[in-house]
Amino acid sequence: MLLRYRCTSRRLEATVVQDPATTRASVRPTFKSTASEAEFFAAYDAVLGLWPVPFELLEVPSAYGTTHVEACGPVDGPPLVLLHAGGATSTVWFNNVGDLSRTHRVYAVDQIGDAGRSVHDGHPVRGIEDFMAWLDGLFDSLGLHGAALGGHSYGAWLALNYALHAPQRISKLVLLDPTGCFVGMKMSYRLHALPLFARPSAQRMRDFLTWESDGAPLDATWLHLAALAGGEVRGSKLILPRRPQAGRLRACTVPTLQVLAEKSKSLDIDRAAANAQQHMPHVVNTVLPGATHHTIPTVNAAQLNREVLHFLA
Repeated sequence: MLLRYRCTSRRLEATVVQDPATTRASVRPTFKSTASEAEFFAAYDAVLGLWPVPFELLEVPSAYGTTHVEACGPVDGPPLVLLHAGGATSTVWFNNVGDLSRTHRVYAVDQIGDAGRSVHDGHPVRGIEDFMAWLDGLFDSLGLHGAALGGHSYGAWLALNYALHAPQRISKLVLLDPTGCFVGMKMSYRLHALPLFARPSAQRMRDFLTWESDGAPLDATWLHLAALAGGEVRGSKLILPRRPQAGRLRACTVPTLQVLAEKSKSLDIDRAAANAQQHMPHVVNTVLPGATHHTIPTVNAAQLNREVLHFLA
């Protein structure tokens, strides 16, 4: 079964592309209350309302559940798959899809088991191998071959691992301030994040994002959604990122762009650039001036979009 919905700023049209052979129970991430669930999905739809281009909503079934995807751009354009940071949801690319979808067919994915509209009601995700199998199924269902793959933070870790797992399927790789790829997270970042794990709340998440972004003008609509995702949503068990082995990185021939945030409080960007350069033969490093880990990809997105499009071209 593959469901497609055509969205414009005025209406939503839905068609069933293929009759379902089976019906799944609607099992989504759990919430602290019914009210918080309603608030989260209202906030999710509000951020989608910021997207400047028409898009389709795709519901892609797999052994792990149903993956929700926003697709936009020319249907015959080269495919570009985007994986968001933890809790950011696929809606976070609202300041990027306008530029990226001019030349590419963009697929923004709600990661399985994370906050969003994907339904994790199938096999559990116990480790990176399950994530790879999930992405294999997603690429198969969408008919993607030779796609560019990009990700931010945790999504970049997934993207890098998938390029190592199935390099023949990936034409180019874009890593945005990637965590768990070439360096670990700074201790100060981990310490500031501890309250989120001990006693999660929307206000604690908002405070954390405000601290890391150095008071940058995060979009209020998206910040509200991200705060709810971090404080009100309980997703599947978190798989902690582990850096890939140096030998696997050296064997990777996929052309790779690493975009580092100049003021990232998550990563030591000098070490991240040096380690990537040492271990990956086809990596290009660039630094986004003034950016922090959590202002990517929404703040001052025009420069980021230019870097990405130049690399993809």
